[in-house]
Amino acid sequence: MTPAPPTAPGSEGDDGARRPGRLGVGIVGAGRVGAVLGSALRSTGHAVVGASGVSEESRERIATLLPGVPHLEVPQIVERSELVLLSVPDDALAEVVGGLASLGAWQPGQLVVHTSGRYGTDVLEPARQAGAIPLAVHPAMTFTGTSLDLQRLTGCTFAVTAPAAVQPIGQALVVEVGGEPVVVDEGARALYHAALAHGANHLVTLVAQAAQALEASGVDRPGRLLAPLLSAALDGATRAADVRDGVGPGAIAALTGPVARGDVGTVRTHLGALDALATATGATDVVASYTELARGATVRALASHRIDDAAARRLLDVLAAPTAAPRDPGADDPSEEQE
Repeated sequence: MTPAPPTAPGSEGDDGARRPGRLGVGIVGAGRVGAVLGSALRSTGHAVVGASGVSEESRERIATLLPGVPHLEVPQIVERSELVLLSVPDDALAEVVGGLASLGAWQPGQLVVHTSGRYGTDVLEPARQAGAIPLAVHPAMTFTGTSLDLQRLTGCTFAVTAPAAVQPIGQALVVEVGGEPVVVDEGARALYHAALAHGANHLVTLVAQAAQALEASGVDRPGRLLAPLLSAALDGATRAADVRDGVGPGAIAALTGPVARGDVGTVRTHLGALDALATATGATDVVASYTELARGATVRALASHRIDDAAARRLLDVLAAPTAAPRDPGADDPSEEQE
């Protein structure tokens, strides 16, 4: 079985019959990602022949996003499919691939696509040895597991890793569902995925910490206050990230606030207030995050000439202090810029 590369959307007939280039797709792991991508592929004319899911939530997603698709055991799905979409947790992926290989389930010419950001195609080696075609296709997006995600796929970037000869197949699959493919080398997948996790997952943590501090300051609905501020900051930073500033992506050009001004007194006051919050609530992670991120901002602001060496040294000295106490505003350098 050697599937043809997928063709553009719309190749199916009015009667729903599959045309050349349409594949029988099996979904192994109908979680938030698998069910949505399966639905997207189905909308372009591919036939989803079966899906698996352990949890009740997965079964509900199959019923909602893939109506009429049978819930099958994993070996049955692989047996029926020309394209197997593996959307299982990263730590389970190697075991699933190896286990199916030990059962002799993989078939020559079968497309095997996983959606893990962490791995390239090396993890699919047991399937490749059986003659399957390995592809790693990771959507750089957070998923809700609902139909809302289908619209968000349009313009979403997908990291594609595959042997050069079959790389166009992975890219074509991405284009079909409305995404934009970007090639990521096998050896760079871990760094690529770490960058996404650091940006997206830690952003959520940062917002939660900021919201906690605002709530402690008396703000009833911190999300409403943060939304326009953070949206503007994120938009500015991501736009600037596409511009090289001589030391790397220029996202730091969007930096505002006390570090960008070299305002040591304000940073010291912030640390004292956050230390008091930690004492009152046990939220030690807030002051720790502020300190580490302020150090990073200082280093990058210096490298991009936003601040000079003297300002950077003063900031780093304050940030290195084990405990920050509020500073008497009268002790600040009167020449420091105020917001």
